[in-house]
Amino acid sequence: MLKKKDKYVVAIVGATGAVGNEMAEVLEERNFPVKKLRLFASERSEGKIISFHDESVTVEILTENVFKGIDIALFSAGGERSLHYAPIATKEGCVVVDNSSAWRMDPKVPLVVPEVNTHDLKWHKGIIANPNCSTIQMVVVLKPIHDAAKIKRVVVTTFQSVSGTGKKAMDELLNQTSDLLNFKDIKPLVYPHQIAFNCIPHIDKFMDDGYTKEEIKMVNETKKIMGDDSIRVTATTVRVPVFRGHSEAINIETEKKLTANAVRALLSKAPGVLVYDEPEKNVYPLPTLTAGKDEVYVGRIREDTTIENGINIWIAADNLRKGAALNAVQIAEKLIEMA
Repeated sequence: MLKKKDKYVVAIVGATGAVGNEMAEVLEERNFPVKKLRLFASERSEGKIISFHDESVTVEILTENVFKGIDIALFSAGGERSLHYAPIATKEGCVVVDNSSAWRMDPKVPLVVPEVNTHDLKWHKGIIANPNCSTIQMVVVLKPIHDAAKIKRVVVTTFQSVSGTGKKAMDELLNQTSDLLNFKDIKPLVYPHQIAFNCIPHIDKFMDDGYTKEEIKMVNETKKIMGDDSIRVTATTVRVPVFRGHSEAINIETEKKLTANAVRALLSKAPGVLVYDEPEKNVYPLPTLTAGKDEVYVGRIREDTTIENGINIWIAADNLRKGAALNAVQIAEKLIEMA
């Protein structure tokens, strides 16, 4: 467990990636009580400089011997590194908040979205898993609805930006867009198909049942975070030519009847949610609106008249912030509160 201190030695593992960079920015913006920030990445990033509170912090090589004296480590360096290095860090007394999928479904590791299940932090053993970006923004909105009317079933289609794959994917979208507008041939490298001016219904690997790993993550993670295996979830995840910000169309079936106005009232009071829903004025969530914002935007709230107790909503959020970096920092903040 984290020991109570005035300030903490904090590490970011995978500091030069899109999420790692965002973690440093969020720590600074939220005035997290950092005594010293240490940044780790692979050999090719050694010596790079990242600014933090007007100071220059040098990126170090990640090794097994770096965790002594570190209180909290935010990991965003991929599943293999997390599986290897997180247990090593915890043996040194460091608490790890891991952004990869490595520990999410481990029954001994809490999977936490602070607006939904902070209580699960009480039983952590040194590692806390940060959920999938598309799951995080969905459960923040589902939680108040589930508490009020008990959700039976969720059907979700995601529209996920290329930043969810990383910087190389963002570069590929930029380069393909430029090349196509200049009548040049393109060759997909990051994705199996052209991403510019296209939609690809394929995120992560396909499994034997025809679903992708991303879709299965949304199903299993939602049940674990919400603490209710009875919620039925089915997902279709799609990569779209957007640089930053994930959107989702969600159909929700509840046990008790909720009107659209009742849902608006619930969500207007929900932590981490911003109701942005005046379609007659062209006001509804857009990924461009959410860039750099902490909230999950919710709109297009309407009743599904094809079932007895159904609601349709459209949500958007910054996948690098609430979908990754911000959620990890919020977990660390809760750990300090509980210390």
